[in-house]
Amino acid sequence: MYQLVLMLHVLGATIWTGGHLVLACSVLPAALRRRSPEVLLQFEAGFEKLGMPALVIQVLSGLWLASLRLPSLTSWFRFETVDERLAATKIILLLATIALAANARLRVIPRLHAGNLHVLAWHIGAVTVISVLFVIVGVAFRTGGLF
Repeated sequence: MYQLVLMLHVLGATIWTGGHLVLACSVLPAALRRRSPEVLLQFEAGFEKLGMPALVIQVLSGLWLASLRLPSLTSWFRFETVDERLAATKIILLLATIALAANARLRVIPRLHAGNLHVLAWHIGAVTVISVLFVIVGVAFRTGGLF
């Protein structure tokens, strides 16, 4: 069971992070050049069908995997051991992702036009950096990483 859940977690991370790297490095520059919010909205409409389920799978599998390493929920926030620091970092990154996504969905995208495209660009950049950090921290669970 562990291997299957870990595989689903990594697959979800691949989809989420890869999609945001494509968005940030390819789609976003084209949208900014053309000053076209439609380019971003088109990508988002397609990616959301795969990206959001991937994120949900990551969250659920991540919580399950964390509970195996740190059975006590309070230990997820103690920052005393490497695993505690990694778990807390992942949760902080998740909360930042949720905050940015909610702000984009509720405030930025409904008012999006060519003149304020840079606001969504900052959100995309931040979520992309966070998604890469998710991968780095995730690998650190196996390797000891940078902590």
